[in-house]
Amino acid sequence: AVVSTQSTGGTDAFGDNYMANLQSVGINVSNVGRAEGPSGVATITVDDNAENCIVIVGGANNKLSPGDVLEAESLLKTARVAVFQMEIPLETNVAALKQLKTCNPTCITVFNAAPATKELPAELYPLVDVFCVNESEAEVLLGLDSVKTVSDASKAAKLLKSRGCSVGMVTLGASGVVYMDESGDMTHVPCKKVDAVDTTGAGDAFIGALACLMARDTFMPFEEKVRLGCAIASESVTKLGTQSSYPDEAFLNHLFKQ
Repeated sequence: AVVSTQSTGGTDAFGDNYMANLQSVGINVSNVGRAEGPSGVATITVDDNAENCIVIVGGANNKLSPGDVLEAESLLKTARVAVFQMEIPLETNVAALKQLKTCNPTCITVFNAAPATKELPAELYPLVDVFCVNESEAEVLLGLDSVKTVSDASKAAKLLKSRGCSVGMVTLGASGVVYMDESGDMTHVPCKKVDAVDTTGAGDAFIGALACLMARDTFMPFEEKVRLGCAIASESVTKLGTQSSYPDEAFLNHLFKQ
């Protein structure tokens, strides 16, 4: 499957590196723009327990507009799965989701509400097939005191589902993933226990793997896709870095044969 991105980089060295990196891993960048000014960046710290803290500066990401989405309709029309996140303007996400429902209603939409926000428009949820947050994002978005356990995550997933998305999903780090599906059934998929070195990017590894599996295999049960996504995310935390920690082709081939 072809992986494409629509985004905006700045006119600085970070923007140049961003474009070069995407192209080096085979991403279609025909819809990546460049805006005058600095690129979006993230400063990451990792503590002795392998947990991370990330400070995000939006930069050029904030310049991706609803108009840009409309200009990329040809990309939306051919997508099997579209993934959205909160490092671009909210109105741009909403515009893209609405456009997809018009021009390509069979496209599976995945919304990863990261970074967290206290409120999203009610109209967004029914446009989303899989709505995913982690523990802290669930607390902020849903106004919950604590999301730490499988029981907590089940309540959060149910709340997300009640807002109109098809699947409400909460990731729990080492404790796996909890989701409520279209039928209202609740499922907990545990993660393999590993010696974590750096948890940065684990959520992105999971979302990317899940999106890929949904795009390439329509017959695999959804729970199995979540299980494989967890396995890929678990492998990523055993190495330092974000993209550099993601499993290679040999690991993936071994995983898919199991």
